[in-house]
Amino acid sequence: MTQKEAIAKAPASRVSRIPVGARTILTVKGKDPNYEYRIVNDVEDRITQFLDAGYEIVADEAVKVGDGRVSQGSSIGSQKHLSVGQGTKAFVMRIKKEFFEEDQEAKQRRVNELESSIKQKALDGNYGKLEITRD
Repeated sequence: MTQKEAIAKAPASRVSRIPVGARTILTVKGKDPNYEYRIVNDVEDRITQFLDAGYEIVADEAVKVGDGRVSQGSSIGSQKHLSVGQGTKAFVMRIKKEFFEEDQEAKQRRVNELESSIKQKALDGNYGKLEITRD
C-alpha cells in the first residue's frame, strides 16, 4: 500500500492535516446553513449592538471554534468564544440568513443612493465626463 492510499483510507475520526501557515483561530465549523455567522470582539458594547440587531451568541454543541490547538481552552456546553489577544474575547454570533440578506440589501440601497448623488453632481453640465462601473 502506498502512502497516498494509506492517507485516503485513514479513519474519518483522524485529525485532518493543516499545512504550516494555514492555521487560524478564526475558523467556525459545524455551522447551520440557515444562519450567517460572525466573530465579534467583546469591546465597546459591540456584543449588545449585535444582540439588538437580531444576532444571537452561539452555544450550539455542533459548532467548533478555532483550529484545535492544544493550548486553546474549550468552550463546550457554553457560549462559543475565543481569545483574540490583549485580554480580548470574541464570541461567535449568528443571525438568520433572511435577516442578514435584508441588512445587506439595505446597505446596498445606501451605496446606490450615494453613487446616484455623485453622478448627479458630476453630470450637472459644468464640464468633464463621469463613468462609474462595477466589476
